[in-house]
Amino acid sequence: MVTLAEVAQHAGVSASTVSYVLSGKRSISTTTRQRVEESIRKLGYHPNAGARALASSRSNIIALMIPLRTDMYVPVMMEIAIAVAAGARTHGYDILLLTGEEGPDAVRRVTGSGLADAMILMDVELDDERLPLLRDTHQPSVLIGLPADIEGLTCVDLDFRATGALCVEHLAQLGHRDIAVIGEAAAVYERHTGFAERTLDGLRTRARELGLRLLHRPCDGGYDAMAATLARVFDERPDTTGFVVQNEAAVEPLLALLRQQGRAVPEDVSVVAVCPEQVATQASVRLTSVAVPAQEMGRRAVEQLVAKLDGRGSDEVVLLAPELTVRASSGPAPVRP
Repeated sequence: MVTLAEVAQHAGVSASTVSYVLSGKRSISTTTRQRVEESIRKLGYHPNAGARALASSRSNIIALMIPLRTDMYVPVMMEIAIAVAAGARTHGYDILLLTGEEGPDAVRRVTGSGLADAMILMDVELDDERLPLLRDTHQPSVLIGLPADIEGLTCVDLDFRATGALCVEHLAQLGHRDIAVIGEAAAVYERHTGFAERTLDGLRTRARELGLRLLHRPCDGGYDAMAATLARVFDERPDTTGFVVQNEAAVEPLLALLRQQGRAVPEDVSVVAVCPEQVATQASVRLTSVAVPAQEMGRRAVEQLVAKLDGRGSDEVVLLAPELTVRASSGPAPVRP
């Protein structure tokens, strides 16, 4: 393993000069800095992480808190996590991944131990128990999600309220008057998870403004759960011709059940989904959808956090505007005899 002393000897400078080049604590002439950096590249020197942390009071680590729950669609969560990790590396940071459901205890552990320089929190609830601790600490943080109270916080998210409104508007323009919402699992709403609650609020508000009837039913996903939910929908609202789905696990079972019942998509029933692009395009009927921009959310969160670490950032909310892509699953409402 190459040592700092060997880099100094190769560059013809003192060990302290190499240290200053690495830490940036003192001004070094451009010529000397370039010579040291060239020696570092040629010798393949990598600073000891522990020593570097002691010297700079930084770990160069970002903690990513992403509880992996069975009632959430893990692929989109991991897509965001990968985007965060890739973005962090471009700025010289590594990721400490915290996947347990520890809540405030995980925040205390990170802030109290110096494990990380900053935090990114996912799976944000409207009244998230972690937020009071974040407000009390001086450690920079960013939420991928939007709580009810955003004071003193930096947040990045898709505008899920506008997303719900956009789905309703699309179906209304096609003449649909009775719309059913196939939502996430009931536990997601019981936790008051931000993205699900905000989508539902946007759906209900816009439906009310447009004079539409809207029925919301949570669903655990999977064929049996979807069959029971669909039976309830048509029992309560037999004239339903439009569906909005915010539950990736329910997409294919819904399409299969509609086919079995002889309801053609989109001739008899239209389906609009809030889901990743891949889910929409690979479904058995290509879905009209609002994409969840996972990579953009992860990238923007890192940018906001690095700006805070560099002393350039301030508390703000970044909401990404939803875009609806029309595909084969939505069409004019059927004419009733």
